[in-house]
Amino acid sequence: MDKYKNKYRIASHRKPNWNYSGDALYFLTINTQNRECNLGKIENDKMNLSDFGKIVKTEWHKSFEIRNELILHEFIIMPNHLHAIVEISTEPNSPTESNSPTKPNSSIVPTEPIVPNSSIVSDLHIITELLSIKRNPPIRLPKSISSFVAGFKSAVNTKIDDYIDEQNLQIPKYNRNNHFFQPNYHDHIIRNHREYLNIKNYIINNPKKWGQDKFYK
Repeated sequence: MDKYKNKYRIASHRKPNWNYSGDALYFLTINTQNRECNLGKIENDKMNLSDFGKIVKTEWHKSFEIRNELILHEFIIMPNHLHAIVEISTEPNSPTESNSPTKPNSSIVPTEPIVPNSSIVSDLHIITELLSIKRNPPIRLPKSISSFVAGFKSAVNTKIDDYIDEQNLQIPKYNRNNHFFQPNYHDHIIRNHREYLNIKNYIINNPKKWGQDKFYK
């Protein structure tokens, strides 16, 4: 994961009776419209970003830099989707660097190093089930995952439209009627240490397992 100067923070939106602007860890997946593989290609088990993918990565980073309540733990941009573990932290004394994936006194964030080929990845069927859950339209709370994702998607649309103009590309531009990303997204509240490890390893190993991915096209 790249080193950032600021914190990376976020919130989520769809479990009944859950305050998605409250402190917690969330597993997010955002798909491109129609799962079009326009963010790059997997080559030799590594993700090579397209120009659109580079724009998405830049706007992803910027989105965290302007939101002090959000901390980014792990993420990966794939050909047609993005996975991330994001934490909402409202503690005033949280670290200013997110180079470490831990937060002081957190009871669910692991402190031991993550090994990409760990046997923990054997629980990938659980991840697949999480990604198969259909979500209802979100209710946007201030400083929540839903407001963050909406702002991120809007910024991506604007920057990619600018790129299309600059490059004189003969393709449709993106707007409210033609989204770059799907209008909805997947979110899951990470409930314990083991689940965190499973999801983190899934994200790390995603490029290596692209041919088996449910989003593979």
